[in-house]
Amino acid sequence: MAILLLTVLLSFQPLTTDLYLPALPTLTASLASTIAGAQLTLGVLTVCFGLSQLVCGPLADRFGRRPVLIIGLSLYTAASIANALAPSMTWLVISRGIQGAGMAAAIVCARAVLRDLYEPEYGARVLARALTGLGICAVLSPIVGGAAVALAGWRATMGLLGVFSACALGLALWRYTETTPRRNPDATRIGPMFRTWWTILRHPTFLKYTALSAFTYSGLYAFLAGSSFVMVGQWGVSRPIYGLFMAMAALAYIAGTLLCRRLVPLRGVRRTIGMAGWFSLAGGTGLALFALIGWHSPWAILLPQCLYHFGHGMHQPCTQSGAVGPFPQAAGAASALTGFIMMLFAFPIGLYLGYALIDSSYPLPLTIWGCAIATALAAWVVARREM
Repeated sequence: MAILLLTVLLSFQPLTTDLYLPALPTLTASLASTIAGAQLTLGVLTVCFGLSQLVCGPLADRFGRRPVLIIGLSLYTAASIANALAPSMTWLVISRGIQGAGMAAAIVCARAVLRDLYEPEYGARVLARALTGLGICAVLSPIVGGAAVALAGWRATMGLLGVFSACALGLALWRYTETTPRRNPDATRIGPMFRTWWTILRHPTFLKYTALSAFTYSGLYAFLAGSSFVMVGQWGVSRPIYGLFMAMAALAYIAGTLLCRRLVPLRGVRRTIGMAGWFSLAGGTGLALFALIGWHSPWAILLPQCLYHFGHGMHQPCTQSGAVGPFPQAAGAASALTGFIMMLFAFPIGLYLGYALIDSSYPLPLTIWGCAIATALAAWVVARREM
């Protein structure tokens, strides 16, 4: 049951971003906006998601995971309805921000529950299983999103998110019992809260794992933020085909999580991360090379991006479990800081691509290449004791 709950909660992030990607060009035209305006629907979601984690983490340590989770899922469901009814881009951007705040509760509580129930190394294996399920959602979401846009317009994608969140809320109410080992009454007091954050931020294990998580996620975020405008908007790929390409990348991510599950008990977390760094670097370098030689084909993005997704699938279970591992009594706060730092790195990348991709496709592969180099270097720093 714990793995099912973790899978559902962690799936909010890819569903919220991936499901509506095929709809971005359509909603941009429907609401008479621009690429930069449409990017704000992802950027503001990201900012609110990152900032809200700093609130949800201490609240989850103070009051328990369950009340924070229930309130967050209720907020997400309401925001999804508002998204589907949006009459303007401004409305949509604001309601997406509220949706990001609700999503923060789901993700923070999922990571905290993982630490409540499992020690870090075994937690990485459990998280890999949950992320395999997340990967299946990531495979299906662009396909379902593309079909929904074709059949019922872009608003249908927002309605589907509302249905999913309502089902998740029902699951949490029905099956989840509190897992917090000990509520911390000081978790939301300003002084103790900042001291806890400072303690976490100074911990070398947290810093190394969080840096790796932020770099690898930034490359993925760049792909999510820019791929539809390059493939659909510039190169004329149909939305259903684009959805299939996104599904193929997600399958590579699933393969990475499956390999992670096999390697961690055999080779350990550090060696697994070190190996994954090579896949990240190979994927980013392939993207840059294909762009520089002028191969303007969807396959020039998809094939190397699958390598990057594969490495990301190996990195994420290890980094998310490893970053929270040293803090069993402050798992909510550690989870919140990890998520906030990831979004802090990702948001400016999406903002930059919103303007850079107006006239050229080159910024997308070159940006992911930069993230791949940073990811590989961070992975080898984490793994250096065993390499």
